[in-house]
Amino acid sequence: MLKDKRFIYISSGLLGFIIIIAIAINLLSAESRELRLLKEQRKEMLIIENEFLSLKQKIDAVEGKKNLSSVQGIVQAVDEIFLSIGLKDKIKTVKPTVSRDVKDGFEEEADLYIEKVSMNELVNIFYRTGNAPMVLTIKKAAIKKSFENPELLNITLTLSFLKAK
Repeated sequence: MLKDKRFIYISSGLLGFIIIIAIAINLLSAESRELRLLKEQRKEMLIIENEFLSLKQKIDAVEGKKNLSSVQGIVQAVDEIFLSIGLKDKIKTVKPTVSRDVKDGFEEEADLYIEKVSMNELVNIFYRTGNAPMVLTIKKAAIKKSFENPELLNITLTLSFLKAK
C-alpha cells in the first residue's frame, strides 16, 4: 500500500512538473512571437521615419525657396529664369492667366510660347525651372517641331509661381 502511495506521489509530482514545463514553454513561445512582432514593427517604424525625414527635407527646401525669392510676379520670374540661360529673346508671348490665393500664399499662372529652341535649351529650361530659387512649377508643356527647321522646337508652357504671404 505504501508503494501505491509513493507511486501516486511520484506520478502526481511528475505530472505537475510536466504541466509547469508546458506552461513555461507556452509563455516562452508567446514572448518570442511578441518579440518578433515588435522587431517587425520597429523595422516598419524605421522605414516610416526615413520617409518622414526625406519628406521633411523636401518641404524645408520648398519653404526655403519661398523665403529666398525676391521675385514679385510670374512675369519677373520668367524673365529671371530665361535671362539666366540666355533665352529671353526666344520667348514670343507671356500671358498671365490665373491669379488666386492659396493656403499660405498667392499663386500666379502664365502661358508662355517659346519658338525655335534646341533640345539642349529645352533641357536647360526644365532644369532651371525645377532648380529656381523660387517656387516655380511647370503645370503643362506642349512641344512641337518648328516648321522652318525640324531640329528646333516650339514650346507652349503653363508655369505656376507661388509667393508666400
